[in-house]
Amino acid sequence: MDLENKFTALQLSIINNQAALYDCACPVHISMQISNLRKLFDYQNTCREMPSESAVHLKVHQRIAEAAKQAHQLMEQCLDEILDLEGWDRDKLEMPVGLRSLREESGSD
Repeated sequence: MDLENKFTALQLSIINNQAALYDCACPVHISMQISNLRKLFDYQNTCREMPSESAVHLKVHQRIAEAAKQAHQLMEQCLDEILDLEGWDRDKLEMPVGLRSLREESGSD
């Protein structure tokens, strides 16, 4: 079982950096969850490949991997929609100027 990724690890990192730079935490939280779900999914696949796993444990790891895959798809779709709603530059993965201005204004108080 494999994950289908809309965003590469590099793209998630760029989104994190953009959002952190301008103190917009929402995309970062979604991006972090996507990264964590990928780690969870990979971990479950590693566990399933261990020869000493019992049938019950294999089913447990399979179920967790399936849930992680579903959550991953949902969170990637969510991030995709958030970037569209906020008007991010999809080629450069840059936060829109309007959101950057909000940060600059709130930081100048």
